[in-house]
Amino acid sequence: MTDSPEGLPPSLDAAINFDERGLVAAIAQQLGSGEILMMAWMNRESLSETLKTGQVCYWSRSRGKLWRKGETSGQTQHLKSLSVDCDGDTLLLTVEQNGVACHTGRRSCFFRQWNGQKLEDVLPVEQDPETLYGR
Repeated sequence: MTDSPEGLPPSLDAAINFDERGLVAAIAQQLGSGEILMMAWMNRESLSETLKTGQVCYWSRSRGKLWRKGETSGQTQHLKSLSVDCDGDTLLLTVEQNGVACHTGRRSCFFRQWNGQKLEDVLPVEQDPETLYGR
């Protein structure tokens, strides 16, 4: 069998339930430690590019275009494995993260933790976002 027009292997394309916008949730997890780094969206094009290059590429809903992780900041993600959940509506990307994953300069986007009464920041800022993104 040949790849789909977007370049996905047919068995993988058939297993993923892209939503009405053509998107699927993708969770990035650090290889080795299992730390959850971030959640973003992928479409067929971004997933195909990720599989071809090994460099993780997402779909930016706000910008309406491909978001090659680290293209601006240098904080890249390299795909090590891909899993599809039982419903086909979420992908788990096991990645090797270069630098920080979050635009706030933290290692993970999940840096706020509920302590029973309020949200607390539990991860430090490791890199200045202005330095990363020139903002």
